[in-house]
Amino acid sequence: MSIEKSYELAREQYASIGVDTDKAIERLKNIPISIHCWQGDDVTGFENLGASLDGGIAVTGNYPGKAKTPDQLRADMSFAFSLIPGPKKANIHACYSEPKSLKTDRDTITPECFSNWADWAVEEKIGLDFNPTCFSHPKSSDGLTLSHPDEGIRQFWIDHCIRTREISEYLGKRTGIRSVNNIWVPDGFKDNCYDKLAPRARLLDSLNKIEAKKLDSKYTVDAVESKVFGMGAEAYTVGSHEFYLSYAMKNPGVMVTLDAGHFHPTEVISNKISSILLFADELLLHVSRPVRWDSDHVVILDDELIAIAQEITRNDLESRVNIALDFFDASINRIAAWVIGSRNTQKALLKAMLEPVEALKKTENELDFTTRLALTEEYKSYPFGAVWDYYCENMGVPTRESWLEKVRAYERDVLIKR
Repeated sequence: MSIEKSYELAREQYASIGVDTDKAIERLKNIPISIHCWQGDDVTGFENLGASLDGGIAVTGNYPGKAKTPDQLRADMSFAFSLIPGPKKANIHACYSEPKSLKTDRDTITPECFSNWADWAVEEKIGLDFNPTCFSHPKSSDGLTLSHPDEGIRQFWIDHCIRTREISEYLGKRTGIRSVNNIWVPDGFKDNCYDKLAPRARLLDSLNKIEAKKLDSKYTVDAVESKVFGMGAEAYTVGSHEFYLSYAMKNPGVMVTLDAGHFHPTEVISNKISSILLFADELLLHVSRPVRWDSDHVVILDDELIAIAQEITRNDLESRVNIALDFFDASINRIAAWVIGSRNTQKALLKAMLEPVEALKKTENELDFTTRLALTEEYKSYPFGAVWDYYCENMGVPTRESWLEKVRAYERDVLIKR
């Protein structure tokens, strides 16, 4: 059966429960996914500072074809984007700068260091999100950055984050699409911390200095990202969820970031979205897949991903939730990882949009929990895949698993030759 015929049957079936599949598709077309560049080169970057990967970050695997230059990475992302439907942004870290001078350190990077990224984004007609890189640097080797007791080291990272805010604003102006600048630091201690207050007081002071200058919110917005713990910081993390949530609530214009792998194993970020958005204007999501904990596996269409999408779509929150991906896997084809994770995120959103929301809310408000459970379970088997295939065909990207052959050809013709 053709994709169009399958879609017609699915459209009729969904219409019988009051769902307009055409409207769901149009809605999905307006939700951008911010796709992270660091999946393509294993979080290496292009600074050549001689520092090894640290900050609780580990990439496993050695699949052939890793991007080794900025042009290779951008080419790989462009190819991946051609297999992913809908609007996209590229998410880059400060360590992906292309400075004119080898003397340029992270506290002196400028918008010019990212002009090639901006040129590429304009050509691709996408936005660019940004991140300070407060890890994999000689001055982060103590496991402390913005909370470091050494004033000189702390000032270095303050200056770095100030520069990244300026770069984010530049990227927003160049692309015409607002850039989100997400601040995450790996600060913490491996063993028991004696004074938990002092490091957080230093982090607070650093953030206040970073945020002192107000930038044009049309072009950039800041976010702050928490974590429970990391490798080498198992006992105490300075930037806890409570710390950053409180900071964002007290500082209008700063969002809190929820990373799917940065909480206790029994916590899920889908359950936090509705609470936070009762008090905040918007938030940033880092969609990842923790296995046991923050292992940054490629996103699959699992229960939590669907639950995240449902929390966003059931209450029309997509204009207030910024969706970014954050995973890195070098054990499989890196481009396939981008495509799988991005398409699954979009599938989850579409699946959530194909629910008869108002009817189910009415059932719940009437305390008819039998009907609520029965219908939500039955609707899980409705033919959303036929709608997804039609959406992909409509957007001019490969349908079903046919994209994999294109990735294999790119691997054979491009990646293996590296």
